[in-house]
Amino acid sequence: QVQLVESGGDLVQPGGSLRLSCAASRFTLDYYAIGWFRQAPGKEREGVSCISRSDGRTYYLDSVVGRFTISRDNAKNTVYLQMNSLKPEDTAVYYCAADRQCSRFWADFSSWGQGTQVTVSS
Repeated sequence: QVQLVESGGDLVQPGGSLRLSCAASRFTLDYYAIGWFRQAPGKEREGVSCISRSDGRTYYLDSVVGRFTISRDNAKNTVYLQMNSLKPEDTAVYYCAADRQCSRFWADFSSWGQGTQVTVSS
């Protein structure tokens, strides 16, 4: 099982930006599709973005299109989620997950990080 570690969560004002990182040790992340999910209190975990392992194709939740960007840095064995124009409704714990292919369903991913808190508030 892939071990993943997220970082970069913080408290930020509306309209601000954050970059989340998903790093792996002892495994090469470019062998996997990497998804970002988020879960707000009292809500279902939802898929935010995913980058495929083969062709680097990216996918986004409709509400983050144009604001979030997922990318890989294979040299650093890290996947990033750049989040711009943040809104209070983006507040959640953000998780990265790994599996063979992208899916918007969290149950399709077998390996997870511990999560990082993003809070958007003035």
